[in-house]
Amino acid sequence: MTSESEPVAGPGLLVALDRGAGATLHEQLERWLRDQVRAGRLAPGDRLPSSRALASELMVSRGVVLEAYSQLSAEGYLTASHGAATRVAATFSLERPPVPASSLERRYRHDFQPGVPDLQAFPRASWIRSLRTVLRESAFDALGPGDPRGAPELRNELMRYLGRARSAAPEPEHTLVCAGFTQAFAILCRALRDRGLERIAVEQPGWAQHRLIAERAGLEPVPVAVDDDGLDVDQLRASGCEVVVTTPAHQFPIGCVMAPERRSALLEWAEDEDALIVEDDYDSELRYDRVPVGALQGLAPERVCHIGSASKRLAPGVRLGWLLSPSWLTGALMYEKALADGGAPALEQLALADFVARGELDRHLRRMRLRYRARREALVDALGRLLPDARVCGVAAGLHLLVVFDAAIDEQVLLSAAAARGVGAEGLSWHRIGDDPGGGLVLGFANLSEPAIERGVAALVEAASRAGVG
Repeated sequence: MTSESEPVAGPGLLVALDRGAGATLHEQLERWLRDQVRAGRLAPGDRLPSSRALASELMVSRGVVLEAYSQLSAEGYLTASHGAATRVAATFSLERPPVPASSLERRYRHDFQPGVPDLQAFPRASWIRSLRTVLRESAFDALGPGDPRGAPELRNELMRYLGRARSAAPEPEHTLVCAGFTQAFAILCRALRDRGLERIAVEQPGWAQHRLIAERAGLEPVPVAVDDDGLDVDQLRASGCEVVVTTPAHQFPIGCVMAPERRSALLEWAEDEDALIVEDDYDSELRYDRVPVGALQGLAPERVCHIGSASKRLAPGVRLGWLLSPSWLTGALMYEKALADGGAPALEQLALADFVARGELDRHLRRMRLRYRARREALVDALGRLLPDARVCGVAAGLHLLVVFDAAIDEQVLLSAAAARGVGAEGLSWHRIGDDPGGGLVLGFANLSEPAIERGVAALVEAASRAGVG
């Protein structure tokens, strides 16, 4: 026993008793328990340790605990009966009720948020089957710390899938499993910054996350123009940048596909300048009017860092992605990944490996291509009928389309008017660096049924009228 105030843990409790204080031990215990109940840290109905167990943990006599419990029961804080556990009184009224958790995600009646797949179509039964399989058959070692690059089973399966579906050339030893694109690109930017990189070229317009993640890592994003043929490689050469992040298979947000001559020029730039291409391959399998183009990585594995994820293919909540690294970068990326989180969740990785191996991802994507094509057509049709001043950009692919207007618009006024009518969308200016003389809307369609799309466009037309568009 010491005279200092020392934290002592009981089962589920952390009580500090000061044996040198003027108050007796049972008074201190009473006060502590009373304060916990009043603050809501011990909630109505919570079970307390038995008097014998708590006395043993606190290294006091059982009588100290019994006296404290008895006094608090008399005051109405606790309830106890012979043979039953002591609990916080269910009828006790808290001075400050706990505030329940809330979400920062804003909800809209008509949510055209881009990049969200059909969440209701997530193949739950197939996913559960994969989880059950790995829980039943995986060795216990699979639940250990593991390789920071990811489970070998998933890296091997990604090699087969990406080679077949994307014409990529992945090597399992240079493949990292990450928590989606965001983490993969973040650790890449940090690794490049440590190698002395200061600037990175990004598409203009291009996905805002590219810019924000690069800035957070200490890199300066340099805008390079995009037109209907993709990234302007001549402007990239003039920028002096040694690294570029691009979306060649389906540019975000414009929706174009990088032309063959631009792809060749981009690879030639990387070879001439000893440079690196970061290929954001976010939705390449979702093409509705033509065969998908192959990945750049398959043409130059040592010049391209390829990043993909399950977010568009399955659901963002799966939180699994992959990074195909040039061999000269793997060590640095593995180090950054290990520091970031030690490795992706083991069971989810093994489940995805089983899911892909059984052909479930292929079957799911075939179903979704038919569904998304119909929903995109419904959106294009509704915009043509109800908002004729709107012009749809991009090829028939992915989960979003870009809408621009013939007349100049105040994008923020339009977005505010849309939000007031329950319509969620993104403005084109959010995906630009610097001032944008024009404006537009990036509309997702995959997570809305055809009737919901019609209703959403009708609400958008009301907002556009309020904003002076149409």
